[in-house]
Amino acid sequence: MKTISRQFVRGLFKKRQPWCHKGDFGHLLVIGGGKLYSGSPALAAMGAIKVGADLVLVAAPKRAADIIAGFGPDMITYPLKGDYVNAWHLKELLKFSEKADAVVVGGGMGKNAHVFGFVPKFLKALKIPCVVDADAIHAFSKRPVTLRSGCVFTPHSHEFFILSGTRPSEKIKKRTEQVKALAKKLNATVLLKGHVDVISDGSQAATNKTGNPCMTKGGTGDTLVGILGGLLARGTGSFDAACASAWINGRAGDIAAKEFGESLMAVDIVNNIHKVIR
Repeated sequence: MKTISRQFVRGLFKKRQPWCHKGDFGHLLVIGGGKLYSGSPALAAMGAIKVGADLVLVAAPKRAADIIAGFGPDMITYPLKGDYVNAWHLKELLKFSEKADAVVVGGGMGKNAHVFGFVPKFLKALKIPCVVDADAIHAFSKRPVTLRSGCVFTPHSHEFFILSGTRPSEKIKKRTEQVKALAKKLNATVLLKGHVDVISDGSQAATNKTGNPCMTKGGTGDTLVGILGGLLARGTGSFDAACASAWINGRAGDIAAKEFGESLMAVDIVNNIHKVIR
């Protein structure tokens, strides 16, 4: 088992060539939001852009999409009809995925029958790497489906419990064994968030020790999945992308906490990503 380091993360960012083009560093599709929540997919999109993804499209119910469009001109937004992502959006969202290199799904979608009907069908049909987060984890747990390779689950402790049926231990050795077992079961990479993040793809495992208690604020997990999705879109493998995203998000949070302390906000993490990866 390895501890993620600055040297490891640095090695994933290759020098850009002078004649590279828009799209060479990835196109990410973010699916999330609902009648109540708009911040979650917005923060994910911003995290992906800050980590170097060239294009990010946010598909969200109209109210959320319209709010997100006002956050900044870098994000492309597509308004979906209705208050929640539904199974009737499946065809158009799979069409969007055909033009993307990776997908983030789950943040702010809500825990309801509409979302629970959409997520399993979408994951089963999806052909590209995907980050399964937040409400999508709950939807998947209700109706597990066979996944293609490249999926990454990003649970916190309770979400880990609903996926595995076991409470994660606070002893790192045991916690790592639990994460590894769940990753094998899902045929996916699992990034279990916590005081020490534990990542496994079922065969290899790593721990991350960046981050701090001020990052309990809502939205800090969304910046993490955005970074992760951005790295997947750039072509980084699932396990390496999960490891690097945990380190980058935590390190940006550490820098922000030195300035803001208890007043840290998720957007402060976004605004410090460039200091971590430059």
